[in-house]
Order: sequence, then C-alpha cells, then structure tokens
Amino acid sequence: MVNREATNITKHFSEFLTPTLALDEAARAEAFSIRHQVYCKELKFEDENPDGIEMDDFDAYSILCMIKHIRTGNFAGTVRIVRPTEESQLLPIEKYCSNAIGSDKINPSNFARSEICEISRLAVPAQFRRRQTDKFKGAETGVINEYTYSEKELRCFPFIAIGLYLTAASVVIQAGIKHTFVMMEPRLARSMKFVGIEFDQIGPAVEYHGIRAPYYINPELLLRNLTPGFKHMLTSITQSVDAQLKNVDSI
Repeated sequence: MVNREATNITKHFSEFLTPTLALDEAARAEAFSIRHQVYCKELKFEDENPDGIEMDDFDAYSILCMIKHIRTGNFAGTVRIVRPTEESQLLPIEKYCSNAIGSDKINPSNFARSEICEISRLAVPAQFRRRQTDKFKGAETGVINEYTYSEKELRCFPFIAIGLYLTAASVVIQAGIKHTFVMMEPRLARSMKFVGIEFDQIGPAVEYHGIRAPYYINPELLLRNLTPGFKHMLTSITQSVDAQLKNVDSI
C-alpha cells in the first residue's frame, strides 16, 4: 500500500507539473512577474511596479525555483532560496524579524554564511487557484485548507505548493546547505505537516505582512519526517533538478 501511495503521488504530480530552476534572465523575469501579481496586486504587501515585476536586494544572491504546468507551458508558482555567501549578506529574517527568534533557539548568526539559507516568496498565481476549495485567504502563498484537504484526497491536493517546497529542498540538499529558515504563517506550517514537512518553530508569531512566525528545518529533519509518498516525489523532483544543474558550474 505504501508503494502504491508513493507511485500515485509522484504520478499525479509529474503528469501535470514539472520543477524548473530559473537559470536564465528570462525565467527569473517570469518568477518576478508572478510575485508581482501575488505580492503587489493581490496581497498588497508591496507597492506595484510599472514594470510588473517584484524583486528586492535579496534576489541578487537567491536561487529561484518554479513549477511549470506541462500542458500549457505556463508557470504555476515560484519560491526562492536566499543563499548568502558573504558576511555582509543577510537573510530576510535577520534584517526584518531578528527579534522574533527566541534567544535560546537556533539562530542564523550562529552559523557560517555558506551553511544557511531562507526559503521565501512562495507565490501561486490566481489562474492555478480556480477551484472553490482554493479560493480562501492564504491559498496564494501555499496554505492548505485543513478543513477541506487530507493527505488521502490526492485528486484535490495542492501539489503546486508542495512541489515548490520539495524543489527548494532538493536544491538545498544538492548545494550542501545545512540550515534553512522560513518566516511564514503558522497555518502554512500546519499545512506542511500534511505531507510530513515539519518545521521547528523558533520564536513567537509576530506581525510581518500578516501574522508570521520564524521556523527552522534541515535536511535530516525533512527526510526523517517526510511521508513515504512525498519522499518518493522528492526523489523524482531531485532527479529533474540534478539534470538541470548538470551543465551549471555552481549554485
């Protein structure tokens, strides 16, 4: 039964969606455009840009991940991995929410810059949230409606958000990054538990574009808790990511 579940989950994702890394300027522009639609026009978290793109200083040292809808070729979502390499380069959580991290908890400042990253700016465009079950507050940033979805309801599970996080995870593991931080809604953290992505909350929820709390995860925690079906999906995504990185010198 476990093997059948794993096969079904991976098949369901790969039949319609595929992970893509934004390795050129055209692909990065697509990601910035999706973010502008979601973060500026829909959520009003940032001011609208006449150029129709949303980007900031962190993007200069970020890896952008995307999910492509196979049939149409349209991009169905994006997320970024902020990866500092120099001492002067901060994570967003350090710049804007450092006070939210508990003094006795894991802190980005405890590690070398090359060992840390932050996953942020997850965005799913409106045209991929057409179902009534996806039309609720939070769906645009990946939150699962816990009163509607269950892990067994594969036909209506929001694979885009899960695919984005697993694509980011595969890049993090490939790059040898040891510590990952996320500033997100507690509802989103609960949503991720549906598939076994269990974040460690390292501070209280604060007001930052809505109620957000700081979370931590590393590859060991991810692989230990990920359910068998989605672990199989991660393997499939990793194979796709590895193929895309084959001709890239470094990430």
